[in-house]
Amino acid sequence: MTPRALATDSDFAALLLSSYLRLVGEPLCPAGWESEPGAARWLYEQAPFGLLAHDTSADPRFVYANRTAQNRFGYSWDEFVGLPSRLSARPDGQEDREAFVRAVTADHYATGYRGMRVARSGRTFWIEDVTMWDLMDTHGRIHGQAAVFRSWSPAVD
Repeated sequence: MTPRALATDSDFAALLLSSYLRLVGEPLCPAGWESEPGAARWLYEQAPFGLLAHDTSADPRFVYANRTAQNRFGYSWDEFVGLPSRLSARPDGQEDREAFVRAVTADHYATGYRGMRVARSGRTFWIEDVTMWDLMDTHGRIHGQAAVFRSWSPAVD
């Protein structure tokens, strides 16, 4: 599968949705959509929240960014996918970001995070009401981590 195909891949959407529901205990998309074929397209094109996912490599790289996330960060799909996820935060925000990632690693999900991020242009902004979780399949295998941010606001430097 090409990286571009992952944007609206129904199997990847099912992993995002089922792992979120299983670990966080609530649906990520509107009720009843979890198994709908259109869920992948809705998550990518229409979701009112930013949704990102990275892989399990030593320096995790983004494998998914929905359009809301692309718009906030100012990257196209092709620019986002493959980018080390640590580059989404400024150097002075790495410790805070890493602490949140460690919490997810320990408990499979964490919520309530607010962190400063940096767009491609260098503009900074806050992501707020963030939940991050392990992309864990039904066999317990972890394929990466995903994060949803439900709000954002400009940062004043």
